[in-house]
Amino acid sequence: MDKIVVFSGNSNKKLGERICACLKIRQGKILINRFSDGEVGIKIKENVRGKDVFVVQSVSPPVNENLMELLIILDALRRASACRITAVIPYYGYARQDRKDQPRVPITAKLVANLLTMSGANRILALDLHAGQIQGFFDIPLDHLYAINAFVAYFKKIKLGNLVIVSPDVGGIKMARAYAKRFHAGLAIVDKRRDNPDSIEVMHILGEVKGKSVIIVDDIIATGSSLVEAAKALKTQGAKKIYAAITHGILSADAVEKVEKSVIDSLVITDSIFLKEGKTSKKIKVVSTGRLFAEAIKRIHCEESISVLFDSVGR
Repeated sequence: MDKIVVFSGNSNKKLGERICACLKIRQGKILINRFSDGEVGIKIKENVRGKDVFVVQSVSPPVNENLMELLIILDALRRASACRITAVIPYYGYARQDRKDQPRVPITAKLVANLLTMSGANRILALDLHAGQIQGFFDIPLDHLYAINAFVAYFKKIKLGNLVIVSPDVGGIKMARAYAKRFHAGLAIVDKRRDNPDSIEVMHILGEVKGKSVIIVDDIIATGSSLVEAAKALKTQGAKKIYAAITHGILSADAVEKVEKSVIDSLVITDSIFLKEGKTSKKIKVVSTGRLFAEAIKRIHCEESISVLFDSVGR
């Protein structure tokens, strides 16, 4: 383990600290500052020549700041002769722009993949990518982890009975099916129609939820509009308790206020995105992915298989 060095950018220092604590190593020393005109300044403050280096940085709001910071750290490590550089990206920003769904729009998820590779990343370690096809955007190895184990452990402590797993849309059926299998629970789908990018009209629920506890599973919560509307539809159909398990809590705009006022009993997210002050709520619970990332880093360093950590999502 003396050849491993884990650095953390500014986006999620707490997660970097948890990962290092699980690995029982100290965090790598790095200086990150800003010049007077806003440019990012980076200095690696220890020798990394010949080391196996991991950089923990979520591409979360402010997205462009954190992305640029990550790219410059990677470049600095490459020029410092690190043996191998792995970008550990708990939340992969721009992931929702993964295809041309309209004329004359970019595929920004692919652009970010190119930037990471050109900056010096030899490997990527990511968590619950918005679209599986993003793995194919990289010409370097990418290990894709899932947060399902962390959520299963949390909800098993609560001991919910008469449980149904709910997909908030048709596209999330694979993920919901994996959760339903793990919980030995039923499966339901929210059939919705989106009127415009910022609002949806829920049509009806496919599946039986009356008198049951439900867990809505998804990968991202941004403004929270879709989740709140889905919860409202489930309550109308007679759902008894409503929980949500969502990996990446962006919680932009007034999302926290919406969740507070909604019929959702509890929103459970991971620490892939640091929950800043002002975004906390009694309804919002955070589960850690530090141990998951630490185990993956250890296995990558020791050239061991990490397939045991992937879980059977979509299988």
